[in-house]
Order: sequence, then structure tokens, then C-alpha cells
Amino acid sequence: MLLVTDPNNRPSLELIEGGLTLIAFGLAFAGPRIGAAWFSRIERVFGRFAQRKGLAVISVGLTAFLLRLAILPACPIPLPFVPDDFSFLLAADTFAHGRLTNPTPAMWTHFETIHICMQPTYMSMYFPAQGLLLAASKVLLGHTWYGLLVMSALMCASICWMLQAWLPASWALLGGMFAVIHLGLFSYWINTYHAAGSIGAFGGALILGALPRFFKTPRLAYSLPMGAGIAILGITRPYECVLLCLPVTVALARWLMAGNNRPPAQRLYRLAAAPILVVVATAAWLGYYDYRAFGNPLTLPYTVNRATYAMAPYYVWQKPRPEPHYRHQAMRSFYYVGELKGLDSFRTAPGAIGETLKKILRAMLFFGGIAFLPIAFMLQRVLSDRRIRFLVICMVVLMAGMAIEIFLLPHYLAPFTAVLYAVGLQAMRHMRVWKPGKQPVGRMLVRLTVMVCVVVAGLRLLASPLHIPISEWPASGWNFSWYGPDYFGTERLLVESRLENLPGNQLAIVRYNSWHNPFNEWVYNKADIDASKVVWAREMDEKDNKELIDYYPDRKVWLVEPDSPSVTVSSYTGPEQRSSISH
Repeated sequence: MLLVTDPNNRPSLELIEGGLTLIAFGLAFAGPRIGAAWFSRIERVFGRFAQRKGLAVISVGLTAFLLRLAILPACPIPLPFVPDDFSFLLAADTFAHGRLTNPTPAMWTHFETIHICMQPTYMSMYFPAQGLLLAASKVLLGHTWYGLLVMSALMCASICWMLQAWLPASWALLGGMFAVIHLGLFSYWINTYHAAGSIGAFGGALILGALPRFFKTPRLAYSLPMGAGIAILGITRPYECVLLCLPVTVALARWLMAGNNRPPAQRLYRLAAAPILVVVATAAWLGYYDYRAFGNPLTLPYTVNRATYAMAPYYVWQKPRPEPHYRHQAMRSFYYVGELKGLDSFRTAPGAIGETLKKILRAMLFFGGIAFLPIAFMLQRVLSDRRIRFLVICMVVLMAGMAIEIFLLPHYLAPFTAVLYAVGLQAMRHMRVWKPGKQPVGRMLVRLTVMVCVVVAGLRLLASPLHIPISEWPASGWNFSWYGPDYFGTERLLVESRLENLPGNQLAIVRYNSWHNPFNEWVYNKADIDASKVVWAREMDEKDNKELIDYYPDRKVWLVEPDSPSVTVSSYTGPEQRSSISH
């Protein structure tokens, strides 16, 4: 992520936030009592509202929902534009048609693409939770994105509810609003189709919000959300689900052995039956899904696809796999250049330590932003804070689990989102009472940190008219910033729309240049390829292309060249065809 200016010397949002953070830090020391009465009045009103806990949770969810709808003119419904997006949309299309998977297409070698299995069946390689959400949204609401919007609102509300069990009500409400600003408006969790971050954060918040409430008052109203959260994470991010369940299981075991407030055995069995049934039923369904999609109930998603195409391992102790046979150069570029070549830094101890520190910094920047970096100095006090010691342990387990993984994107941390916010808010509480020289410097810094977040969110909304650059796709920087990606993916949509408006069925054969960026993938199709108005295929050799064209005798055949200065769509007559008829 660049903290400098763009090629046109315009300051980036990262640079602006960094500058505002430095100003806030200096102002906190120079004038720690500036606006104290004004800030105090706002905090009193905010605190009184936060005491109405149910209303506070609802208000956070509604704020996330309504604000994101309100800014649609400036931040439109996103278009799919990375391989992961199209993979999840294939799952959504499949589920929306009442199927768990699709048969392997006859011409499948032309349709091979990133993050999608072609054998033993044609399906997304990912776990099904996000696809199920997108499918339900498509069927019930008419568009896949609205499901992400609803889930984002539920995520923000559940984070607030979780925080209420661990922190004072006013801080819980503040944390919920931080989630709205950082995750619910501009982040790639709401502005792409692949992250499943909102689902993971929702499941994790259910578990961690119900746990202390269950210890205090053992009720089905608290045990059931724990079971539901585990089930949700089990079909979303099972590895992180295991990491989260480890400390939760230990805490439950200690509670049972201590006997404090433990209900009689018969009642305890009743409280455990429903959540266990939910988890077992979900695991059984996932096993059946795996059987239908991948040929074996014990073959998890990812497994077949990674074994077929990938060379890079997932964990630091694993060795790279031998290079498989790639039929298409673009796919080799993705798995070799995009994944394997990035592993060199892990092969030495200093490199591995450096990559781990980068992971921590990326997580801090995504969930908190640059404005929160001064607050991080209080983490040493949080580590010895008994009130949230269990959450600190959860964070340590997460860090250990992430340290042994090669790759890290913010949505991998999603099940621990509420943990990260709770720890960050507790650090803010310690900062608030920090008084160097007996001056309320810490209180002022906390107040200004909140202001910086709100101001930068406003600048992100006005980025286009203010000509503030947003991370450009397919650069990876947007993965690690809460500002989210800009509006991308228009070129492929424009070509597809033009082809769909032509009479008859169309076949689009895609030809890439040798320097093609593999993240800018165009070859993606719907669940039922043969019934699609437009079929996307890769150009292969002359014999294979003829076989493909003969298989679709009723389709007009086009050559699409995405790497031309302007995307070129031509009538296809052979592998050397160049005459353009459409731009």
C-alpha cells in the first residue's frame, strides 16, 4: 500500500489520513482541553443512548444498511472484477437453480479458469456459505449484492451486541459505529462478491457475544447463537473456526469444572442439545455437498482445485507442489507469478519474521486505519487487562494460526473481527485516561481519532469529485485498506451486454497477450453454459478451436482481445484473425 501521491501528484487517502493523524497527535499535546465542553455534551448524549442496548444494536444495523444505500449514487452496486468474484457468483447461480453442482461441460478445457473446478464437477472451489447468501439474495431480492448489504448490517449489529457483553455500553456502541465506517461502507467486504468477511464476522460475533452471557445466565437464547455461529463459520472459514473454537472450548470446560453458576446436568443437556444438533446437521450437509461437488464427503472445498492447479502451499512448513500441466498461459501466470514467486521471502527466518510483521500491520490498517496507530501504544496495558484477558488469548491464538499460513487477506481474520475491535477499544479506554504531565492528552487523542475516521470516510465518499485517487485494480493494495476498491469491471460487462443484445446466441473466444495480467480474467460462465446467451471460452490451437466452434454451430463466434489499447471484439475466423469490427 502506497502512502505517497499518485502519478499525477494528487495525495492519496492513505497520505491524507496519515497527515490528519499526525495533526491530531500534535494537537492532543498542544491543546488537550480544546473543545472539551462541546465534546463532553456529545459524549453524554451518546452515552445515554448507548444504555438502551437493544435500541443501540438495532441502530447500528440500520445505520450500516441505510447509509450504504444512501451513498449508492457515489458508490454504485459493485461489478464482479476478480477471479474470486466470478467463482462465488457461479456458486450463487448454481444454488439459485436448485442444484448443488453442475456436470462437467463437454468443452471444459476451453472453459478452465481460476478458482473454479471443472472435474469431477463444474463448481466454485470455495466453501458454500457466501454462495448460498448470494443465491438467496438473487432469488428473494432480485440481485446478489443486496444479500451482502443485509449481511453487512447484521455483522455491524452483531459486533455491537458482542461488545456489550465485554465493554461498557457506550464503548460497544462506538465499536459498532467503527464497524459501519470501516467495514460496512467502503471496504472490499461490501464492494466485492468474494470476501465472505461479513458472514465470518457475524458468526464470530455470535459465538463471542453469547459466551459470557451464557456463563452469567445459562439459557438456550445464548447457547443456540453459539451453535449457529460455529455452524456458520464451519461452512465459511473452517480453519479460523477451529482457531476460535479452541479457546472457547477451553473456557467452557473450565466453567463446567468450576461449577460456578452451572445448571443441573439434565438442564445442561437440554441447553446443549439444540446447538449441537445445529452443528452436526450443518456438518452433515457440508459432507453431502462435498460428496456431490467433489466426489467424496471428506474432500473439502479448495482441495481438488488446489491439487489440480496450484503450486504454492498454504502453510510455511509445506514444500511447493510440482508444476502441473497448464493448458493456458494465463492460468500458469496466476499460479506461478501471482502465488509461487511470492514465497521466496518465507524461506529465511528474517524473511518469515518480516512477513509476519507485515500481516499484523495489514490487519491493523484494514480494521482500524492509520488513525488508530497511536492507540496501539496502549496494547501493552491491554495485555495485562483482566476484563478482556480471554479475548487477548483469542487474539494470540489467531496470530499463531495466521503466522503459519503463507497467504493473508483481511477476510481470513473475519471470525475474529469482534475480538480485534474489543481489544482496540480497550486500548482506547486506556489511552483516554493517559495524562502525561497531568494533562488530558489521551482523552483528546481518542476524541480526535474518532473525528479523523469520520472525516476520512467523508473524503472517501467525495473522492471522485475531489479527484482523490483510490487504489487501482488489479493492484493488491485495496485488500489492505478500509477505503475499499473503486468501481471496476466495466469493460467486460460492456462487451457482454453488447453481445447479449445481438440476435441469436454468441460464442466469445478470448485471446490474451503474453503480458496479460491474470487477475483480469474474462473467461467465466454461468452454471448452465450451453443454455447461456453468451459463452466465454479460451482460445487454444486451431484443432481445439474448430472442435469448440463445431460444438456450437448455432452461435455467432467472436474474438475478444482484452489486452488491446481499447478492448477489441472481432468476428472470429481463425487463430490469426485480427480485423476488428467492434471496439
